[in-house]
Amino acid sequence: MPEFGFMGVDWEERIDYDRMRRYRLQRAREALEASDADVLIVLRMEDVRYLTGFRNHLGPVTRFASDSAVLAKGGGPVLFYTMDHVHARTRMPWLASESIRPRAVNWREYTRLKEWADDLQKMVGDLRGKKIGIDMMTVTMLHHLQELFPNSELVDGFEILSKGKMIKSEDEIECIKAATMITEAGLAAALRMLHPGVRECELLAEAWRVFTAMGSEWTQCANIITSGPSTAPYRRFTSDRVIRMGDIVIMDIGACFNGYWGDFTRTWVCGDIGATQAQKELHQSAYNSLFNACGACKVGNTNADACHAAGPNIMHVLGHSAGVNPWEPPFFSVDSKDAPVELKSGMIVNLEPYAGKPGVGGFRLENNLVVRDAGPEIFTTYPFDERLVIDVHPLDQTTGRTRRAAMR
Repeated sequence: MPEFGFMGVDWEERIDYDRMRRYRLQRAREALEASDADVLIVLRMEDVRYLTGFRNHLGPVTRFASDSAVLAKGGGPVLFYTMDHVHARTRMPWLASESIRPRAVNWREYTRLKEWADDLQKMVGDLRGKKIGIDMMTVTMLHHLQELFPNSELVDGFEILSKGKMIKSEDEIECIKAATMITEAGLAAALRMLHPGVRECELLAEAWRVFTAMGSEWTQCANIITSGPSTAPYRRFTSDRVIRMGDIVIMDIGACFNGYWGDFTRTWVCGDIGATQAQKELHQSAYNSLFNACGACKVGNTNADACHAAGPNIMHVLGHSAGVNPWEPPFFSVDSKDAPVELKSGMIVNLEPYAGKPGVGGFRLENNLVVRDAGPEIFTTYPFDERLVIDVHPLDQTTGRTRRAAMR
């Protein structure tokens, strides 16, 4: 499938969003069928979108709003939303009009609860004595749900749906690659602006500007641009610190394309100056960990195998997957050996080891890949700062090809 053409065209096949919605719904149905739950109630905004295609505010925090989706065994998704049901019915023809409900429970003020429960059962059937999966709730919500469905059992719906989401379709993978391409463009813009005297927040503003100009819906987190002594110990947010000549700068950022998230990291030296030997050795250590872990992401291996290959450069967490949520299973951490997950074709993996020493600097690097039958497909090919690379890893396809290296 061609990469990064965003327009709809008649001369080649690109992302097929109808096909992608059908695939996601089928994955969710299969995950529900494989569980002992009878119905899923989904409140997480990204998973409402996964089930229905409904786009809402992505927001910087988790919120209990009015929008939710419900999926029962043998049925189609039902979208419950108060404010935007006219918009949804007008622009979402893949959902039947009666499956877009104009009124919903208000989980923030706990109103319309009985009305919502009655409407829910009208759409999916009697829930008495059934197992109801729900993906998140407060203690107060738990009490209300137990009152609304007194003879039913509440189970973890988040875990059920997460299992279904782990294998991505080619359309989803293309969306993630597009988000990564936008992320790389933002990083490149920030690097062009990197010079002594610029502030961390100015670099982030430039990256964010490019994200938005290229159609990014939001950013993967507040984003991390940290520099100098703040790289070791690692400060994982952006400040107004002024960057000086020779400072180490970590950029860990991510854009969003059609609900799918980019997330990748490079570490750079500020200014036209070389790196110290100690800085090179630390960067090389993180670099080797990164590519060794990527190489271990093969069908049949586990997340624990990837963590073992990374060696010591794990900040407890080595990485994660990504999709409509920037942080999805399988996860990669020092605890993966106690709960290994087999890697399968179609899984997305984001790996980000770190090596640092106060007084020298901190170095975080990240690659994204697709687990394939033929081996890992690393699709973050943006170069590393070659002033910091001592030995090129066999899986690295870009180091040695940048203008700075070619001019030596």
